[in-house]
Amino acid sequence: MIRACGEMIGSRSRRLPAAVLFDRDGTIIENVPYNADPNRVRPMPHAAAALRLLRQAGIPLGVVTNQSGVARNLFSMTALELVNARVEELLGPFDVWAVCPHRQTDLCLCRKPLPGLVQRAAAALGVRPRHCVVIGDIGRDVEAAAAAGARGILVPTAETLPDEVLAAREVAPDLLSAVGRVLG
Repeated sequence: MIRACGEMIGSRSRRLPAAVLFDRDGTIIENVPYNADPNRVRPMPHAAAALRLLRQAGIPLGVVTNQSGVARNLFSMTALELVNARVEELLGPFDVWAVCPHRQTDLCLCRKPLPGLVQRAAAALGVRPRHCVVIGDIGRDVEAAAAAGARGILVPTAETLPDEVLAAREVAPDLLSAVGRVLG
């Protein structure tokens, strides 16, 4: 079910996003560079609880992820699909997966920080990007959100650069707090 912004919920009106899109590595699962092994997938702290809250609110969920390991021949699309399937086994299903398998030098329009993945995921869900929230752990995630007209929330990790935190319009200390902001 896709909710329009401002839909009535219960006895009061809340502005919920039409969808929440997550970066994968470092946001909903631990970042294992170029991971092609489903057995190495580990959810980030609070990921299961955060996703459960959004699902209970009826908000569609998606993943928008750069996966240049495919273009670098470090793993196949089949291996990537197996890792993504493991993510869903551990965290539940997502309504859409938007994956960029290109390298930065390929100059594609889908690689974050460009807006293509956010636009593709929103289109697949039948919503406008400006009605979506993108949650990620690095500057490219929130830059892609801004480029698509979506709201971006940065959840810093040890890999997040200090300048990325300073540049982000919205920062949450952890995934559960970010979802709390989304739900109001």
